[in-house]
Amino acid sequence: MTEIMQDEKARASAWFRQLRDEIVAAFEALEDRQATGPFADQPAGRFEVTETRRASDDGSDAGGGLMSVMRGGRVFEKVGVNVSTVHGTLGKAAQKAMAARGVPGIEDDPRFWASGISLVAHMQNPHSPAVHMNTRMFWTPGAWWFGGGSDLNPCIEYDEDTAHFHAVQKQYLDPHGTDLYPELKAWADEYFFIPHRGCARGVGGIFMDDRNTGDWQADFALTQDIGRAFLPAFLPVAERRMNTPWTEEDKDVQLVHRGLYAEYNLVWDRGTKFGLATGHDANAVLMSLPPMAKWV
Repeated sequence: MTEIMQDEKARASAWFRQLRDEIVAAFEALEDRQATGPFADQPAGRFEVTETRRASDDGSDAGGGLMSVMRGGRVFEKVGVNVSTVHGTLGKAAQKAMAARGVPGIEDDPRFWASGISLVAHMQNPHSPAVHMNTRMFWTPGAWWFGGGSDLNPCIEYDEDTAHFHAVQKQYLDPHGTDLYPELKAWADEYFFIPHRGCARGVGGIFMDDRNTGDWQADFALTQDIGRAFLPAFLPVAERRMNTPWTEEDKDVQLVHRGLYAEYNLVWDRGTKFGLATGHDANAVLMSLPPMAKWV
């Protein structure tokens, strides 16, 4: 790999790892606080951490990361927090897809480097919303960019939860320009729409991709604040709902809604497609899928 932007790459990769550590600690602390409900008497959930590697065609080192998954906790039924830093050469299909997005020179020089954090949480309580967050940096010899965002996916909607989640996103984005929140909210509404169902998979959030204003420092600072907004946007909602009484009918609604989530991630999600196409650990790529779902 070329030495171009090595300092910037190292800073981005280190920060994604730092954010991962903060989120893992916060989620385990939330598990310790569970006081009531059907899972109160079981041990607090803890993350199982596994190293992941990207498979390269020639067997050389292509990077990897950490897959951290908690299953069957008091609050979280399944949550994964993954970080990775990978590099190598894009295959023809990936080159074509990136060229179609306007990445310059990718078909002539298909080398790439990518680092990021990806999180999906599916909750025990049907009143507590599922949530997704990711931030990432991508580099090729012809371009670099940032992407990411977070979105809330309740199966039983509460207006106050949605309002809080969006208000925190706006609070963290406004210092970078008051036009950013409405722009990235609209982008999320479009990106997380399920065309074959004619509906959104949740109540939205913020999303961006291919972010390159020419000012790496400014774009990295924006990406960091997207990541920093996640815990204050989500934790108060999770705390508010984790002990709400629920019925078997509520659980059935949750499982059906999870079917929408699974469909979106398998059919439409750009990150899922890229991870599988470029040889990253399949278990890490598919970490986002819920532990249980149903279809009517």
